[in-house]
Amino acid sequence: MMDRAAPHIMGLAPIALRAPDTVMRLARMGSAHPTRLSFLRILLRRIETEGWRFERRIFDLDENGVGYAVYCLHGPKRSYSLVAFAHDLPADQRSDRVIATAWDATFTLFDGIPTADDITRLSANVPLQEAGRISPRELSLSRANRSVRLFDHVVARLATGQQPERDALDEVGYLMRTTAVYGSSKFGAAENADIATRPELCAPFQAEMMSVWLTRSFTIDLVNHLARAKGGAEATTLAPALARSLGVGNSTGLGMAPFLVRHPALLDAWVRVRETALARVRGQRRMSEADLRALIAGCEAARDTGATWRSSHPVQLAKLADLRGDLEKLHHHLTTGRGHCAKDLPWNAIWHWGEAHLSLEGQEMLLSILLEPCGALIDDLEMSLRADEPPAPPIEGQARLGDLRRAIEGRYDWALSYDFSTQEARARFWYVSEEKLEPRLGARFEEEGATREAPLGIAYLIRQAYDAMAAYPDATPAYAFLLAHPEHRQILRRLQWLAGRDYGEIRENLIGADILPIDMMRYKLAFFGANHFDPRSDKWLRISLFAGQVFPEHICAPAHGGADAA
Repeated sequence: MMDRAAPHIMGLAPIALRAPDTVMRLARMGSAHPTRLSFLRILLRRIETEGWRFERRIFDLDENGVGYAVYCLHGPKRSYSLVAFAHDLPADQRSDRVIATAWDATFTLFDGIPTADDITRLSANVPLQEAGRISPRELSLSRANRSVRLFDHVVARLATGQQPERDALDEVGYLMRTTAVYGSSKFGAAENADIATRPELCAPFQAEMMSVWLTRSFTIDLVNHLARAKGGAEATTLAPALARSLGVGNSTGLGMAPFLVRHPALLDAWVRVRETALARVRGQRRMSEADLRALIAGCEAARDTGATWRSSHPVQLAKLADLRGDLEKLHHHLTTGRGHCAKDLPWNAIWHWGEAHLSLEGQEMLLSILLEPCGALIDDLEMSLRADEPPAPPIEGQARLGDLRRAIEGRYDWALSYDFSTQEARARFWYVSEEKLEPRLGARFEEEGATREAPLGIAYLIRQAYDAMAAYPDATPAYAFLLAHPEHRQILRRLQWLAGRDYGEIRENLIGADILPIDMMRYKLAFFGANHFDPRSDKWLRISLFAGQVFPEHICAPAHGGADAA
C-alpha cells in the first residue's frame, strides 16, 4: 500500500504504508500514543488558525460551588456554548458507573448562545442526564465527578495562599473526570448528519472534544472560586503552569472496546490517515538542522510526559519502564549520532533505527515524535478522517464461494491460524449486561449468558463460515449457501464490505483467554488525543484529555461581556 499521490505532488520517496499485520495487532495497538492528527489537536489547530474568540459569559456559583456557568466560543460563522451545572454531591453518591444518577457537575454543549429560557429548560434536564431530555439545539451531554484525592487538596492549598504540590498533581493529572460524554442524537441531541457538514465539526468527535476542552476551563475556575470563597483575601489562584499540566480525566470501561469492531470502515479510515502520515514523513529526502532540533525537543517533551505518567497496573508499569528507557536511547541517538541530516532519507533511517532498537511502546512514541514537526506535510490528511461511517452494502448474492474462500485465505489468514477446538481459543464471550446496561466479557465455560453473545469474535465467525463452505463447490453462489446457512450472513457481508479496507480488522482472537480489552480502548483513545493511560484492571482504565494543552484564553481573542471567574 502506497500514498501514491504524495511522491508526485511533494517529491517524496515512495514509502510503503506499514502492513496491517504489523499495525493491527493488539500488542502494538495497546502501545499507541496521541499525535498531531488526534481529534483534539485538530480542534485546537482550527480554533487558533481561524481566530476564534472566547468568553466566560456567565459564572454564577455560590460559596459552595453550586450554580451554573456558560462558556462561549465564537467561530467565523457560529458560536458554541458549554452550559455547566455544578452540584453539591455527597461523597457517598460519587460513582463513575454509567448507571449513577448524580454527579458533581453536568454539562451540555449548546449550538449558539443560550437564552434565559434555554437555561431554564436545560437546568431541568441536563442534571438528570439519561433521565432527562435535551433538544437538537444541544450537541453533547456529559457529566463529571471530582477527583477524591486531588480536588479538595488543591482548594485547601489555594485557600491558604499556597500552590498545590506538583507531585500531587502529577499523581492524578486532573481535577475532575468525565464518566460519559454523549453526542450524535443521544437523549435528544442533534443528529451527527445535521452538523457534520460544518467545517469545524466534520472531523470525528469535534463537538465532544470542544465540550471537554471547555469543561477543563470550568474545573480550573471552580477550584479558584472555591478557594476564594474559603480563604478570602488570603487565597490565590492556581499557577498557570500547574493548571496547564492538568487535563480532564475519564474513566473508560468495556463499553468503548466494541466500537472498533462494530465500525470497521471508520477504523480503516482513521488508521490509514495515520499510516499515510508516517509514510510521508519517512519519505522526506532531506532533514535540516532545525528539523533535527525539533525532533530532539519532541523527544525531551515525551520524556517529560513519561516522567509524570503514573500507574500501578503491572502491565502499564512494564510499558512505562520500556518507554522511559527507549526515550533515553532515542535522545542519545538523536544528539550523539553522526550525520543524521546528511543521510539519504534521514527520517526513514531514524524510523528503521527505532524498529531495530525500541520496544513497541517506544516505536509508537517515535511515530508521534516524527509526525509532530511535519504539519505542513501531513495536516491535510485530517480531511480524510470521517465522523460517520458509510453503511455496509447488501450482500453480493451472486459471488462464488470459491472467490469468497480465497478472499478469506488471503485477507483472514490470521483468523484461520487459531485452533478454535481448544477452550482457550473460545474462553470469552461479549455480551451486554441487562442489569447494568454495559458491555461485559464473560467466561464461556464458567458463566451463563453465552447464548446472548454479541458477534465480536470476528476470527471465530470467519473460521465457522470458512469451514461451512467446505461442503460446497467453488461455483456455488453465495445466496444458495446462505439459504442453507443464514447464520453466516453477517460475517460474509462484512467480508465483502471490507475488501480494500485492510486496516478495518483487529487481527487478533477477541474471544481468546488472553485478550486484553484495555489495548482496544487505548488505541481508540489515542486517536482522540488522550494520554496518561492508567489501567485499573484488564477491563477499564483512566486517561487524561487536554493535559499539557492550551486553554481558550491562550489561542482565542477575548469576546466582550464575559464573567470574571477568577
